[in-house]
Amino acid sequence: MGDTLRIETVDYHTAGEPFRIVTGGVDAPRGATILDKRRDALERLDHVRRLLVHEPRGHADMYGCLVVAPNDGEADLGVVFFHNSGYSTACGHGTIALVTWALDEGVIAREEGENHVIVDVPSGRLDAWALVSDGRVRSVRFRNVPAFVWAEGVEVGDRTVDVAFGGAFYASVEEHIERKELPRLIELGRELKRELEAWQDVVHPLESELRDVYGVIFWQEESEDPLTQRNVTVFADGEVDRSPCGSGTSARLALLDKSGRLPRGEELRHLGIVDTEFRARVVRDTEVAGLPAVITEVEGSAYRTGGHVFTLDPHDPLGEGFLLR
Repeated sequence: MGDTLRIETVDYHTAGEPFRIVTGGVDAPRGATILDKRRDALERLDHVRRLLVHEPRGHADMYGCLVVAPNDGEADLGVVFFHNSGYSTACGHGTIALVTWALDEGVIAREEGENHVIVDVPSGRLDAWALVSDGRVRSVRFRNVPAFVWAEGVEVGDRTVDVAFGGAFYASVEEHIERKELPRLIELGRELKRELEAWQDVVHPLESELRDVYGVIFWQEESEDPLTQRNVTVFADGEVDRSPCGSGTSARLALLDKSGRLPRGEELRHLGIVDTEFRARVVRDTEVAGLPAVITEVEGSAYRTGGHVFTLDPHDPLGEGFLLR
């Protein structure tokens, strides 16, 4: 095949949301920190993201990552996440899949019981605990960066919107959720994101690269004991999260904790559009630049779906592919 590009990946899904892990054929992103590597991936390696996310090798709702060296020797893994429009600052479902892959493949030594894994992501350092039983990773629980409420009760058109940070900024809107409503919710999510960003710059007080409204979480109540909510998260460029959205779950926890809707120590059962779930809780209080914040934990399970060698024939007129949405 001569100069045909070849990229190796291993694919997982976490609660139904795909996650494509690049394992070979790509130069490592450069830089001293994960944020540096994220910038380098955008500037120098974006053809890889396009090839793996775009059709015909991917689709508009594909998600993936480049595995990179952590910020220092205190962490086990580093990661740069990517999606249909660029590179996110956080990804809960991806963190769960990445830790599962690292233990499955022996990148990190695995033992029965609880395995502690430290992961550097663009938004910060995460502690994760993988439960291994009979040689299988059954679930992964990660403790997220501090989550906090940015704004409450913002009137956007005829809707009331709350904005919270859980590794990225998410707008939360109560809305009836059905699969047949997805086209409407995608367009509504895009519209609300545009209007919120026109209203005000949304920027983390400690790191200017953590900015803008990444996703819109449409949620509804399901039951009381344990508190159960369902959501559809529309993020990036109209991308729909099949899972309950891990970093979005942290943002929801910040809102639920502040309102008193979820008593401290109790569990949120968070459902996605395909009836999969994350279990989540607030662990303790903290602060971010003087703002009240909380430390959250989110737990879910990931499953391997395949291994791939993707190629790009230099004579292929479609090149790195296309997106139809």
